Order: sequence, then structure tokens, then C-alpha cells
Amino acid sequence: MSTLRGGDRKIDWADLSSKLPTSKSAKDKQRRRQIFNGMDMNGNGYLSLAEVDKGVRDVLRADDLFDCKPAMLRAFNAVKDTAPAHTPHSDDYVTRAEFRLLLVALRQMFELWHMFELIDTGDDRRVDEGEFTKAVPLMEKWGVKISDPAATFREIDTNHGGQILFDEFVAWATKKGLDLEDDDD
Repeated sequence: MSTLRGGDRKIDWADLSSKLPTSKSAKDKQRRRQIFNGMDMNGNGYLSLAEVDKGVRDVLRADDLFDCKPAMLRAFNAVKDTAPAHTPHSDDYVTRAEFRLLLVALRQMFELWHMFELIDTGDDRRVDEGEFTKAVPLMEKWGVKISDPAATFREIDTNHGGQILFDEFVAWATKKGLDLEDDDD
């Protein structure tokens, strides 16, 4: 289990993973079919972001993930057009063929959001250079060696706004292979 913001919420990573059937086994494939059908409110074979949002809460019952809109949005946008388009609008939605990837991305983005929150001690959804520098020992536990925090901060801050935003953090953390030490994966 991992703690957010001074111990006010614990994440049960094993429970979250059990709600996201991502393996290619027949059992997980059947569970994914049931979950997809439960989320597909209008039965059109596509999931909108709103349906995914509602489904995470009502079908998966994954409250920690439901409360994490930036991770959900990033996961949805990352997979919505990965499978070949079958209709003019299918690239705007998650299809059945993309659903397993969505579950994988939800788990990954939630882990990255958790890391980002731990670094963002100002709780303003952005990381300044001071927060980043203070979090270097934490990031080293996640598998990255940072010898020059100021240079690394500038590398991550690709829009040069003086703050690291979640999307910038995701791009860097994914490239570096950051991994929480206590997330049971």
C-alpha cells in the first residue's frame, strides 16, 4: 500500500490491479467483455470518455482511479485511436479492440499520477524546481539517477513554463521507466 498526502488516503495496488483484467487469458478476456458491456451505456460498441469515467466508478468500483481525472484522461487519449478505424468517428472513442490497452494505460497513468502527486507538495497540479529537487531521493527509489536536478528539471519542462505539468512528467517518467517501489506490479 502507498500513502498519499500525509497519510490521508491509502492505495491498495493489489485490489486496483484485480479490478483491471489485463492479461490475455480466457478468464480475463471474458471479464473484459463483461466490463466493456457494462460501460457501453448505449450499446454502440464504443466508449466515450464520459462512459469510461462513469464505468470506472460504477462498473469497476475503483474510487481511487475515479478520483484521478488527469490519469483517466491521459489513458483514454493514449489508446482511443490505436486500433484501425472502422467508422469516421471510431478514432474519437475506445473500441472493444482497444479496451485491454485502456485498462493497462489506466493502471500506468494512475501510478504516474500518484508519483506526480508525491512530488507536487504544493498540491497545485504542477511541480516547481524546488519541489522537484526535494523529490530527487524519492525518484531515485523509483529507478532514475538524477545528478543535476536543475538540468533535469529544464529537460522535463518542455513548454518552458517554469513548472512541470503532468503530461510533461508522464513523457519523461515513461522514457526513464520510473516504477513505484510498493505498487505490487
